[in-house]
Amino acid sequence: MPSAIRLRGLEKRYGLVQALRGIDLDIAEGEFFALLGPNGAGKTTVISVLAGLARPSAGSAEVMGFDVVRDYRETRRNLGVVPQELVYDAFFTVREMLTFQSGYFGLRHNDAWIDELLATLGLVDKANAYTRTLSGGMKRRLLVAQALVHKPPVIVLDEPTAGVDVELRQSLWAFIRRLNREGHTILLTTHYLEEAEALCQRVAMLKDGRIVALDRTDNLLRSEEERRLELALSSDDLPDSLRGRVLSQNGRRFVLNLPEYGELEAILAQLRQADIRVEEMSLRQADLEEVFLKVMERAG
Repeated sequence: MPSAIRLRGLEKRYGLVQALRGIDLDIAEGEFFALLGPNGAGKTTVISVLAGLARPSAGSAEVMGFDVVRDYRETRRNLGVVPQELVYDAFFTVREMLTFQSGYFGLRHNDAWIDELLATLGLVDKANAYTRTLSGGMKRRLLVAQALVHKPPVIVLDEPTAGVDVELRQSLWAFIRRLNREGHTILLTTHYLEEAEALCQRVAMLKDGRIVALDRTDNLLRSEEERRLELALSSDDLPDSLRGRVLSQNGRRFVLNLPEYGELEAILAQLRQADIRVEEMSLRQADLEEVFLKVMERAG
C-alpha cells in the first residue's frame, strides 16, 4: 500500500540540540497511527517538519508522495494539522475563520462542508460568535474544523483532546473514526495512551529523537508477557507453592504473576486444596501505558 507519510533519515537540529536523530518511518494510506513519547521526545518536531514549520537538517519527509521542502504547496494541500496550542484570530467569527481557511486552498464554494463541520463539532450556535469569546473547548473544536476544512487526505492530531470535556472527546473520536473509515490517514500524538490503544492500528514510540519501538498495537501488547491474576481471598496467606508468584499483597488481596492462562486452573486447585476460598477474581494483561513505560525504561 502507498505511503501517506514517508520519513527517511530525518534529522533536525536546533543549534546544539539534536531533536530528531535519523528517523525512518512509513505510514500507509488509510492508516490510524499513533506517535507516542515523553515530553521532548521529538513528536512535535516531526509534525513541524511535515507541516513546513521546520526544515529538516538532514534526510527527507514526504506527504502523499510530495517532498515537504521541494513540493511544499502540494504537501500543504494534502495535510491538515490540529495543533496542540490554541491558535486563533480574535477578530473574526467562527464561520469567517472557516471561510478564510477555505480560501487559502482555493475553495470558493465550501459552505456545505463548513455547515457539516459546524454541526458535527457542535459549533452551530457559535457560528457567528467572535472566536475570542469562545471557551477553551470551543476553540479546540474550531481548530479541528480549520484543519479539516479543505478535506485533506492526511490529518495530524497533536494532543487533540488535551483539556477538553468527555462529551467533546467522544464526539471528536466518532468523527475522526468516520473520516478514517472514509480513507483519511490519521496521525495522532497523545498523552492519553488508552486513546491510542483503542484507536490506532500501529504505534511508534520516540525517545530522545529516535524510534525505540514500532509495531502493531496488538503485537506491542502481546510483547509484554506479564499477565496478572488479581484475587481477594478468605485468607491473608497463600500455599507455599504460590508464594513465588506474588507481585503484591494488601491484606487478603493478592496480585499474582500468570505467564500463561492455562496455569489458572492449577492455581485455583491449589487454593481449594488449602481450603482458601476465592471471594473476587480478575485477570488483566499489560495495557499500552505499561508497555510504554517499560519500553522507555529499556531505552535508557
